[in-house]
Amino acid sequence: MKFAFVFPGQGSQSVGMMDVWSGHPAAMQVIAQASAALGEDLGALMAQGPAEQLNLTTNTQPAMLTAGVAMYEAWCAAGGPKASLMAGHSLGEYAALTAAGALNLADAVRVVRIRADAMQAAVPVGTGAMAAVLGLDDHLVKQACVDAAEGEVVEAVNFNAPSQVVIAGHATAVQRAIATAKAAGAKRAMLLLVSAPFHSSLLKPAAEVLAGALAKINVSTPAIAVVNNVDVAIEQSPDAIRDALVRQAWHAVRWVEVIQAMKAQGITHIIECGPGKVLSGMVKRIDPELVALSITDPESMQAALDALAAA
Repeated sequence: MKFAFVFPGQGSQSVGMMDVWSGHPAAMQVIAQASAALGEDLGALMAQGPAEQLNLTTNTQPAMLTAGVAMYEAWCAAGGPKASLMAGHSLGEYAALTAAGALNLADAVRVVRIRADAMQAAVPVGTGAMAAVLGLDDHLVKQACVDAAEGEVVEAVNFNAPSQVVIAGHATAVQRAIATAKAAGAKRAMLLLVSAPFHSSLLKPAAEVLAGALAKINVSTPAIAVVNNVDVAIEQSPDAIRDALVRQAWHAVRWVEVIQAMKAQGITHIIECGPGKVLSGMVKRIDPELVALSITDPESMQAALDALAAA
């Protein structure tokens, strides 16, 4: 039995998401360290909100990173075994790299705050959009984007599960692509409530800002291999890790391929570490043979420990 950890990204946050860990020293220590690094009480924001503040990209990204790493440290404190591989969905890749020892927590939360602000600044609110397209083959989604672009940007940016693709770009082009995808046979195509067209080429200016921030922090060779989003590759050198993170900001998240690559390396169990169970659901859709588990509270952590021990 070989298992991997995966970490969720933006969208899985909620007020109170860490309340069940309030009595866990390892998890609370991570929140305290992240708060000190940012110079603000991240724990209070996660516990009390308001939701409008937590859902701001500038706050969501450091909060989700912190939550994922906090739950991972709780796993380690409980004597949980070491994973063979790690990955994270979009922002979650930073949590994976932090858990794997490639990034220092303080550096990581500061970098994702810079990443979040740069992403928001790259495209004025209302100019960009994202939409989910369900029930249409990937190549048909890509073709719908080509047909709908009309000189603007609209691209497939998240390959989350079979027939579950997210597109992003200029708002008007995304609307045209929605109509084109529906005409091509999509079961559903609907706008997402997001503030920027994440992972589209419109985010290239944000990637340039991110490159400057990543150049200033220490990146180490991961103690546990991390499969990245942009190339579906495992990088060991700090410069290659930085480069992949920079390109990830304005290139597609190839999540289906990430999970398939893990299985190809012998992974049988995948544990989602962080708020929500979005990735666990995706794993089941990508490959029903994989055992998908999730850690969201101490009870589910114990259940995952028991499942691995019985495997």
